[in-house]
Amino acid sequence: MATQSAKMSKEEAPQGGTGSGLPQKITGTIENTHAFLQETRVEMRKVTWPSREDVISTTGVVLATVAFFAIYLYFVEQGAARAVGYLLKRFGA
Repeated sequence: MATQSAKMSKEEAPQGGTGSGLPQKITGTIENTHAFLQETRVEMRKVTWPSREDVISTTGVVLATVAFFAIYLYFVEQGAARAVGYLLKRFGA
């Protein structure tokens, strides 16, 4: 494998005796987190939230749909199981 060397600017060059710059990284992380949370709060205020009635009605639709497909798939599975059972009896297994 070939190795590549990169030229570093003075800002990127390692500083003698300062280690990895961990205190600056931690401070930067805390500042970034604070800014992220502020921006998130601002964006959450812009959200148009559904009314209670909308949530209740859509929840009802979802529950009805899930119940319908649960019953439908139960009968499909029962039919498939009977068909496989019939084939195994008919042709021997």
